[in-house]
Amino acid sequence: MFALICGYLPFEDPVTANLYKKILNGEFNIPKAASDLARDMIKNILQTNPELRYRVQEIRKHPWYTSQNLPKITGGIFIGLSQFPINSQIVEKLVTINFKREYVIKCINANKHNHATTSYYLLLKKAELAGEVKESDFQFFDDKKLAEEKREQEAKS
Repeated sequence: MFALICGYLPFEDPVTANLYKKILNGEFNIPKAASDLARDMIKNILQTNPELRYRVQEIRKHPWYTSQNLPKITGGIFIGLSQFPINSQIVEKLVTINFKREYVIKCINANKHNHATTSYYLLLKKAELAGEVKESDFQFFDDKKLAEEKREQEAKS
């Protein structure tokens, strides 16, 4: 919240030990341009005493917060709750270069940041730039669907 209002982080120091001291002592400066309500909320959020420190409920009730016209988020992908649409053509390209299909899909669904997802997103971006991405190439894969596909593969073998 401090960074959103002030435009920089509340605690900065090139020496890590000094940085920790500033955090523990609550040493920060709020710019003069910040309103009194914003200052009050920031001070309560960065309160060093955990008993007095604002929690989410207090922040949401604070006059500065309630005075903001914040849009309600109704769409988008929520990690852990939503599935990612996965481009099956890109996954198949990864399989041709020795990635395990199931592993790639599980990593994408879990929003992992590793070699499999990096390769997937790089190939996807390359295909998008080349105009090769079609909406019909995207599917949703859950554990049940992956297990089904695995059984079908094993039955064919």
